[in-house]
Amino acid sequence: QVQLVESGGGLVQAGGSLRLSCAASRRTFSSYAMGWFRQAPGKEREFVAGISWNGINTNYADSVKGRFTISRDNAKNTVYLQMNSLKPEDTAVYYCAAGFTGQPMAVMYFRYEYTAWGQGTQVTVSS
Repeated sequence: QVQLVESGGGLVQAGGSLRLSCAASRRTFSSYAMGWFRQAPGKEREFVAGISWNGINTNYADSVKGRFTISRDNAKNTVYLQMNSLKPEDTAVYYCAAGFTGQPMAVMYFRYEYTAWGQGTQVTVSS
C-alpha cells in the first residue's frame, strides 16, 4: 500500500498562490492515478483535481478550473497542486489520494476509487 505525505499548506492572502506537494512511498508510484481533495469545516470532502499515471490526462472541479494545476513527477514519486488566484472559499484541509490502476490514461474522480490517503495539509486564505 502506498503511503502519502502532503506538504506546502499555509496561510495566504486572497489572490495569492501556494504549491502543495505529495510524496509517495512506493516505487510503483507510476501505476497510481493521483488526486487532490479538500474538506472545509462542516462540509463533505470534495474532489479538486486528478491526474493519470502517465501525467497526460487531468481533470478539475469547476470551482478551480483555470486557477489550479495538478502535475506529477514519477521520477520523484511526487504529485503537485499549484494553486493560483486563491479565494477565501478555497480554505480547507487538502488531501492527496492515490488509486491503483492498470490504465495509464485513467483519471479518477470519485472518492471510492482512491485507496490511499495522506493526512492532509491546511490551506487558509484570508480576505
